[in-house]
Amino acid sequence: MEKIIVLATRNAGKIAELEKTLSEYGLSVRGLDAYPELGDIVEDGDTFEANSLIKARTVAEHTGLVAVADDSGLEVDALDKAPGVYSARYSDNTPNLKGETRDKRNNEKMLMELEGIPHEKRTARFRCVMSACAPSGKCITASGAWEGFIGTEEVGDNGFGYDPLFIDATDGSVSALLTREEKNKRSHRGNALAALLTQWDSFWSDVEK
Repeated sequence: MEKIIVLATRNAGKIAELEKTLSEYGLSVRGLDAYPELGDIVEDGDTFEANSLIKARTVAEHTGLVAVADDSGLEVDALDKAPGVYSARYSDNTPNLKGETRDKRNNEKMLMELEGIPHEKRTARFRCVMSACAPSGKCITASGAWEGFIGTEEVGDNGFGYDPLFIDATDGSVSALLTREEKNKRSHRGNALAALLTQWDSFWSDVEK
């Protein structure tokens, strides 16, 4: 029998990152575009875990299928771990920023906030908490991180979000220059997914009971 799960996102970049790995577990993936009636999910938690669970539970209840959701963001040490859980809407309250998309405006604000701060003090990390919830209410969660630095200009056009600014602490690679496969091996989302999948067989066995 086909195993279908719903990824609680309409973000094509996230779906593409996760779909290949999940398919190796025999899972067919749908995104929220398949459920336009669901509308926007209010993410009013104050932690990555809370928001991840809100999304996964809401989608599982609505669809009657297992849902996988993540909440992730960027923590910049020089900005007291901001933007954190507000990463996606970091620039929303800052008018007159350049850029035709929210991602561009977020990056523009980040560069503005860090202007004049030297490389060694631009330490940052992507964090991710990933959850899977069944319609029954059973959930599992896992987390992952990716350490790095914030660059002084946008580089590359792979990925999305802050990828053009994020420099891997290990080898100096810019996230937006990595292939999807390279990114999945080191990213916060890839690490969180790998941790979640260590719990998957037990979780799915309970779902099928």
